[in-house]
Amino acid sequence: MRRTITRLGPWQPHAEGLNQIILLLLLDNLPFSTVIRTQIRMQLLHFSLFGDFNNYLAFILSRAKDVPVEIRKVAGLLLKNGLMAVYNLIEPEHQQYIKLQLLYGLGEADQHIRSTCGTTISNVIQQGGILGWPELFHTLLHFLNSGDPNRNGGAMDALSKISENTPELLDSDDAWSGQRPINIFLLELFEFFHSPHANLRKLSLRFVNKYIISMPTGLYTSKNKYLDGLFLLANEPDAAVRKLVCTALLQLVEFHPSVLEPRLKDVIECMLQLNKDNNDVVALEACGFWSKYWDAQIPSENLREYLPRLTLILLSNMAYPNDDDLLADAEEEESIPDRYQDLKPQLPCSDEDDDTCTICNLRKCSASALDVLSNVFGAKILLTFMPIIEANLSATGDEAWRDKEAAVLALGVIARGCNNGLYPRLSEIVASLIPLLDHKFTLIRSTSCWTLSQFSKYIVQDSGNKKGYEQFDIVLTALLQRISDTNKLVQGAACSALAILEEEAAEKLAPRLKEILQHLMHPLGEYQKRNLRIICDAIGALVDAVGEELDQPVYVEILIPPLLQKWQNFSIFDKDLLTLLECFTSIVQALGSIEFSEFTEHLFSRCITIIEAQQRLAKAHPFSDKDFITCSLDFLSGLTGCFDSGIESLVLQSNLRDMLLKCCRDGAPDVRQSAFGLLGDLARVCPIYLHPRVPEFLYLAVKQLKIPKLEKTISVANNACWAIGELAVQVPQEISPFVTTVISCLIPILHQSEGVEKSMVENSAITLGRLAFVCPDLVSPHMEKCMQPWCISLSTTRDGIEKEDAFKGLCAMVKANPSVAQSSLVYVCKAIASWKKIWSTELNTEVCKVMHDYQQMLTNEAWDKFMSDLDPLVKANIAKYLV
Repeated sequence: MRRTITRLGPWQPHAEGLNQIILLLLLDNLPFSTVIRTQIRMQLLHFSLFGDFNNYLAFILSRAKDVPVEIRKVAGLLLKNGLMAVYNLIEPEHQQYIKLQLLYGLGEADQHIRSTCGTTISNVIQQGGILGWPELFHTLLHFLNSGDPNRNGGAMDALSKISENTPELLDSDDAWSGQRPINIFLLELFEFFHSPHANLRKLSLRFVNKYIISMPTGLYTSKNKYLDGLFLLANEPDAAVRKLVCTALLQLVEFHPSVLEPRLKDVIECMLQLNKDNNDVVALEACGFWSKYWDAQIPSENLREYLPRLTLILLSNMAYPNDDDLLADAEEEESIPDRYQDLKPQLPCSDEDDDTCTICNLRKCSASALDVLSNVFGAKILLTFMPIIEANLSATGDEAWRDKEAAVLALGVIARGCNNGLYPRLSEIVASLIPLLDHKFTLIRSTSCWTLSQFSKYIVQDSGNKKGYEQFDIVLTALLQRISDTNKLVQGAACSALAILEEEAAEKLAPRLKEILQHLMHPLGEYQKRNLRIICDAIGALVDAVGEELDQPVYVEILIPPLLQKWQNFSIFDKDLLTLLECFTSIVQALGSIEFSEFTEHLFSRCITIIEAQQRLAKAHPFSDKDFITCSLDFLSGLTGCFDSGIESLVLQSNLRDMLLKCCRDGAPDVRQSAFGLLGDLARVCPIYLHPRVPEFLYLAVKQLKIPKLEKTISVANNACWAIGELAVQVPQEISPFVTTVISCLIPILHQSEGVEKSMVENSAITLGRLAFVCPDLVSPHMEKCMQPWCISLSTTRDGIEKEDAFKGLCAMVKANPSVAQSSLVYVCKAIASWKKIWSTELNTEVCKVMHDYQQMLTNEAWDKFMSDLDPLVKANIAKYLV
């Protein structure tokens, strides 16, 4: 039961009760055992039953100056939490007392007390509303005009907390006698930009910045005063204030560029100054301005005169600082094992070191801004920029290496945007970069690899002539040599650069394929975890680039055994196995089955073992990583596609069927996606193996098409839809019980094709055609609902066997349902006209028959009119089927 003591006059704390509560708060702050602390808190809970308990807490927070600040803060925390729970149950006179104490506390000398009072005031507003505290804004305004720095800061803190918890309140007509409080407070806060107290300058600017996006009237009408204040504070000694200036200008250019345009020259000058600030945090914040500038679509000409200064600042910020730890990390030799953070996705630097991360992000942000400049202004920036780059590149002496490395990076950054101006200098650029691949400083070697990769497109373009090919050959050789660098950073950079060059060069690599493979395979055994992933990407890129050229025994003998040896060294739970699996998947898709056959059994068996082990693990740990299963399924799909029916001997000896069924039931969409992909492949090449459990597979596949909000699992549905179509062709006797349900799922997809992925619509059309071909009687009754969207989808489907299957179904439906077909004649003709050539003689005959039957349905006059109204291109394309 809540109790309170009846008093005459204003409430005052009772000395005994006050001392007891203070003592309990002191004891609660000491390192007692859990039992004793529980007893203390039980006593505090007992006191909280008294109706004026929160009054005591408010008094301790605001008035008990002889009590340690930490204890007063604890009292404030208890008060805040208590008021959030029971404020509206407290007697009005107690509410009023608490409010008075909180306002008094805003003027306390200790910042923590003021902050706690501000937070609690905001919570009171949340509970009781501003109408229950009409004097609050008057008091805060009075505090801002008081000349007392403590009251000034307390008022700003309270306003800031109110704006965070109830942002709409300060910009409401109902909050303060028909006036919007924010418009009044902003005018007062602008004056604090000139305050002699650094903390007040910071607090006032931070508060005003909160309202940039909403741009209330008071801020918009005083925009010049605000901008003048920002330009003044850009020279503030406190870096935190200078950063707030940057933040303000970034938000203004992003959300209200028109506010800046009349003062754009002043704004640009200010940002140039802040972008070269000695404090890297400020410089980083300022650097983000330039990308926002372009996004705001402010005319680029306004920046042209500042390009020489801006590019020089960006280049300077791209240089590494004198940071021994950073350089020590870069110099790590290949023999040192990777640390945990090396295995994370490669970022500019580790988030665990904020200072280093700021340095690296400033470098990255500056490079990004330079990239934007090069794309906007193109070769126009080269006139003043290239002499600086060339001077830095030619600088000698160890002390110049940072500027040299930044110049190399800058060349790579502007390679594409300034290609028109750099392309004529390509041979000079390449000639200057090649020697740097052997430079003593690791970061110069690694950055040179990256920069060369940015010129890959142009290097390959030039390789058509003798001189150009020699240049291409030199670059390729240099990168291959760097793959065996003793430094891990350079190894990774060289592999990444080689992968980009491979993608551009494609078949041009064929004459040197053996040498490339030898260089890639040689360091494979020495590479640490992160670089193993990168070199496998380079191998995958090479395989994709050269394709069938790789399908020769001499190349297979170089490529596969080292990968297989690495594969055997890892346990089935080692993440590096996934990297190799993805690599093998690319390889198997490029190689013919004959060349790969001697390695197949081992790889197949180990994938089965991995899936089995992971499924057992998932029983004990349902949220375990499913990447092992998906990668294994994807590899088995690639293997099946490579060997076709040749995979049957391996499959028949395994329990893949049962494992695959479990995967089709898995809760993880990625696993189901890969599982249904493999199901479709197996249905195509060895349907007899699936036969005993086909109904279960079909049930699960159909279930994927019925999931609400299909777009969230569209890739799963896509593969499931394709698998249903493959099963329909291979085991038609099993499909009939599911036909009606499948069609009911496919029809909405075809009707909503604009909002669904193209591949999903295409697979739906193909599967519908396959069902129509094998079960025409079951599909025919549904044709009236879907003939037109079905034909529209088929008309955009690429030629191939799957499209042939779909058209067999279409022809069957035209025969089975001539009246529906006649009403959709235009769409059927457009679908037929989409063929470049029908290679199947049987299907070609059927299509001709369909067109002949259409002619027979219509009178000569009706047919002639139909043909005259038909699109000329469609008419021309179907002419060959009318013979």
